[in-house]
Amino acid sequence: MDQLAAVGPSSLLVAGLTAVFAGAVFTIQVAREFISFKVSRAIGAVMGLALCRELIPVLTAVIVAGRIGSAFAAEIGTMQVSEQIDALIMLRTDPLVYLVAPRVIATCVMLPILSVMCLVISLATCIVVGKSLYGLDPYTLLFNARRALDLLDLLYMSIKAFVFGGMISIVGCSWGLTTHGGAKGVGISTTAAVVTSLMSVFMGNFVMSWFMFKGIGSALKNIL
Repeated sequence: MDQLAAVGPSSLLVAGLTAVFAGAVFTIQVAREFISFKVSRAIGAVMGLALCRELIPVLTAVIVAGRIGSAFAAEIGTMQVSEQIDALIMLRTDPLVYLVAPRVIATCVMLPILSVMCLVISLATCIVVGKSLYGLDPYTLLFNARRALDLLDLLYMSIKAFVFGGMISIVGCSWGLTTHGGAKGVGISTTAAVVTSLMSVFMGNFVMSWFMFKGIGSALKNIL
């Protein structure tokens, strides 16, 4: 439960703020161009697709990697250099079961939930910004976003978030378990865990997007 709380509720504020500003900036950039081309009816659909398929799962994973992945590496790294891991082994307790497994499970469970919540927050921000800055009808934005998205998109987003959660937690715990060299080693492992997690998320996102969305799309066909 402690790990679930650390990954989920404790990260919601930072992830939610990130979703707010990501949605606001994306709305500004999309709306100003689409309105000039007289295709404002597609704004909601494009925002929904981009946020659900790519931006929200990746940005949420980046926040969790920086906040949780580094914490896992630092916690386990400190235990490693202070020989607490050796003490667990002497007590016939498997560190992978006692330390790593709960963190991996918690991250894989909570990251998809965080992503769904951040998607709702970001879409709400898009509606507010579109209405206040460009006079766009909130119902039209939401209706077109709903028409463009389907359950498969939400499933793909959840799959991405689940995989990202596994990557982040495994990388963080791995760097923690291989820490050596005292306090300096903990700092090196923490930094390396964040960098490795971010690179894993970006590369994993490309691979998953290639398999999930390759080919010609038709989500905007009925809207345009």
